Amino acid sequence: MPVLRASRMGLLSSRYEITREGTVLTTWKPSPFFGGGFFVLDGCRYDVARGGWSWRRYRLLDEAGELVALADGVGRSEWTLETGGVTHTFERPSLFRTEQVLISEGSTVGTVRRISPWRGEAEADLPDLPLPVQVFVLVSLLAVWDED
Repeated sequence: MPVLRASRMGLLSSRYEITREGTVLTTWKPSPFFGGGFFVLDGCRYDVARGGWSWRRYRLLDEAGELVALADGVGRSEWTLETGGVTHTFERPSLFRTEQVLISEGSTVGTVRRISPWRGEAEADLPDLPLPVQVFVLVSLLAVWDED
């Protein structure tokens, strides 16, 4: 599956356009409050909510309000993603880089990285995850990176 790319929609904008192979899939619209927001993918709205006991915990909810995925500790040296009854582990291999790697059975199976913090560009290569969850991981990391 091709890589997702996020690009800020303007120099001072908080919105991001998410594309794959040059085709716009969705626009990430962060909320000005509490670090959440929403995106629409294939005609379905998904809400991203931040909170719980940690400010680095994010939930992906579908249109019915059902939990699709839960990310805990987003952006830390190690954090988890729960979706579809499976817990995935992400790691940050270097304290000096923003790259996050998805680990499965000791091997890297995906990556998310900030390409340019000034232009607000990032990309995600997470082929084993459903598309809404890929977008969720990408926008959750964007939220963390934009706050740092």
